[in-house]
Amino acid sequence: MGKKIWMWNHYATDMYKNRGGRHYWFAKNLIEQGYEPTIFCANTFHNKAGFIDTNKKKFTTDTRDNIPFVFVKTKAALENGLDRIKNMSLFFINLFSAAKEYAKVYGKPDVIIASSVHPLTMIAGIQIAKKLEVPCICEVRDLWPEAIFSFNKAKEKSLFGRVLIRGEHWIYKNADALIFTKEGDTDYIKEKKWDTTQGGDIELSKCHYINNGVDLRAFEQLASKNEVKDEDLDSNKFNVVYVGAIRPVNNVGNILDAAKLIQDREDIQFLIYGDGNQKHMLEKRVHEENISNVKIKGFVDKSSIPNILSKSSVNLLNYSNSQYNWARGNSSNKLFEYMASGKPIISTIQMGYSILEKYQCGIELEKCTPQDLAESVLTMKKMPEKLYNIKSQNAKSAAEDFDFRKLTKDLIGIIEEVQK
Repeated sequence: MGKKIWMWNHYATDMYKNRGGRHYWFAKNLIEQGYEPTIFCANTFHNKAGFIDTNKKKFTTDTRDNIPFVFVKTKAALENGLDRIKNMSLFFINLFSAAKEYAKVYGKPDVIIASSVHPLTMIAGIQIAKKLEVPCICEVRDLWPEAIFSFNKAKEKSLFGRVLIRGEHWIYKNADALIFTKEGDTDYIKEKKWDTTQGGDIELSKCHYINNGVDLRAFEQLASKNEVKDEDLDSNKFNVVYVGAIRPVNNVGNILDAAKLIQDREDIQFLIYGDGNQKHMLEKRVHEENISNVKIKGFVDKSSIPNILSKSSVNLLNYSNSQYNWARGNSSNKLFEYMASGKPIISTIQMGYSILEKYQCGIELEKCTPQDLAESVLTMKKMPEKLYNIKSQNAKSAAEDFDFRKLTKDLIGIIEEVQK
């Protein structure tokens, strides 16, 4: 029998539905390596209607692609606010019952991996692991509460802010190991002077880095099988492609501003795929300002994205410079899908711990002004074919380093380490 690994991710319900995502791919590869993973998630979908019926019980189970899923009962939350708090709180509370009952039937785990979307999952992981006398690995995918402070949802020096920071410190101190998804996130512990080298109580040796990544096998299969019929994408023009959310943090309006500056270049067009609360506003701008070289394509199914990206000329990572701290790196899923497409990338943000710079697979802008973005597109368009092909190959090579087969081996190393 292989070692039992429980992976907790509140929003992994979407991974069950889509047959993809970080913990789905970890689980898939863990099974191939002889482990027995189980994914615990909410019975509701993130920001979507619909749910997995628990039949009035605290949890229910199902198996998808040989991966056992445990759906913990909670309350739907389509927007931030009181319902979101209830959603998180019920997941936290019901995890205790679900873990206890599941362990009675299937045996306790050898390791719990509690992954943050919110810190309550990690708190539950530490507390339940202690009861079961097994190690708990806490995976920090977003630095709470720093992200909350960045979006001005709370003040760092307020009573609430101080409580959040104390809770965060408690998690870092009590976890048997920590996994950060951005390479520079351990700098945060140093900045807080929580590490033992500065008199704190957190050993940096238990901090690890495993970024998000891509399942290259699945990506390449989808790219070849899910052909997207789109006359713009299939044209002979130089296609600058953006795929992702259309909301303030993604600063998609900047793309329209840049496109207007080079509208006289009929051989270049910008294709925007995605949805969000700014989509209608941007469509209105394209129409009213007569921006002829921008096509807003709207929502596309995840299974179509690999083919779209693979048909691009250059893929665009477009972010706001002011709404997030990029100094510690980037862990967006989009980055790794872009690299897997084997096409160069333009980023409107200069990242710390830059993957684009490390692998020389694109251009990063010091400033994300429309002028700078327009010039970077022209630079990529004029680039000698040999250099363009080198950057394309570098992108593919980078994706291989972030393939989940490799990332899972890194995870296994941490699992084995906490059990020593």
